[in-house]
Amino acid sequence: MRFAGTARLDRRTKDLVKRLGRNDIAVIDHIDMDRVSAEGLLETGIEVVVNAAPSISGAYPNVGPLLLVRGGVRLLDNVGQEVFERVREGEEIEVVGDDVIKNGVVVASGTRMTVDIVEAAMEDAKAGLGEQLDRFARNTLEFLEKEKALLTEGTGIPETRTRFAGRHVLVVVRGYDYKEDLQALRPYIREMRPILIGVDGGADAIMESGFMPDIIVGDMDSVTDAALRSGAELIVHAYADGRCPGMERLDGLGLTGIPWPLSATSEDLALLLAHEAGADLIVAVGTHANLVEYLDKGRKGMASTFLVRLKVGPRLVDAKGVSKLWKASVKPSQLVYLVAAALTVVTTVILISPPARSFIMLLVLRLRTSIGL
Repeated sequence: MRFAGTARLDRRTKDLVKRLGRNDIAVIDHIDMDRVSAEGLLETGIEVVVNAAPSISGAYPNVGPLLLVRGGVRLLDNVGQEVFERVREGEEIEVVGDDVIKNGVVVASGTRMTVDIVEAAMEDAKAGLGEQLDRFARNTLEFLEKEKALLTEGTGIPETRTRFAGRHVLVVVRGYDYKEDLQALRPYIREMRPILIGVDGGADAIMESGFMPDIIVGDMDSVTDAALRSGAELIVHAYADGRCPGMERLDGLGLTGIPWPLSATSEDLALLLAHEAGADLIVAVGTHANLVEYLDKGRKGMASTFLVRLKVGPRLVDAKGVSKLWKASVKPSQLVYLVAAALTVVTTVILISPPARSFIMLLVLRLRTSIGL
């Protein structure tokens, strides 16, 4: 089949999805595509994705490519880095068979991924999962040796206007099932009014749910300008040596932020901030907590998260999957009971209230008069 569309290119898939339209052809450079990125591509409604890198390299059984092909997306895989030199943003291109064509000339070729091909690759990748686990464990132990003070000592949290003492805190990360879990927590948010902390793009997730973030923590690379300008306090994740690239973006927007250098992930910083500032309870949505999620994220270890979760554990409630645990629904029989109860209340009020009886009698008399009875 022949697919034609406008080329949209970006080596960062999470940036590309923000400007993709249904009739575009996405050109990415994403080795071992993760689930969150695949879901983002599917939400745009595009039909064709061209990947310069292998969508599944065999390092581990990442599920992203399977989600794409099962979702009806034509995935042309491993076409090579030259596609970024031969195709420019906004140019009209075609994908025919295993080829990318511009102006009638083949500019790149790859492998069309099908469900069978992806499933076979995932099965083969399972064999290498043990090696990945060994590497992961070694990196984690090395970090633990260097950064164990993270658990035993204070972290020097930045001073914030928001007061945490005795309050609940909801930390939102754009991880697996974050939308569904955040939606399930809407009644909790309305009733308990927790402090809302968005980790980078998690701030946008909070706003999409109809709320406003109180604090945004992260390196500021995947959060929108609208979220940054929402009035939330901005805490910028800096490198341990003090370098802080995220501050450059804030400076360009005329905003101020507080740099926080720490050898941990941004979501770890958010949890530490809530804990050290005296939060009574910390609820986490979309955080990363298992091997595949960390491999999807491209991390070599999870020592910082391991230490942080040990430290904040007594106050931490992980809401991952809460949307699958319980879903509110109203049965037809319950609606009948509700209507019957309401009619009973109205009838009782009429029977015991003289003003109400007089009002009903007046209505009856007017009705009889109007029809000549």
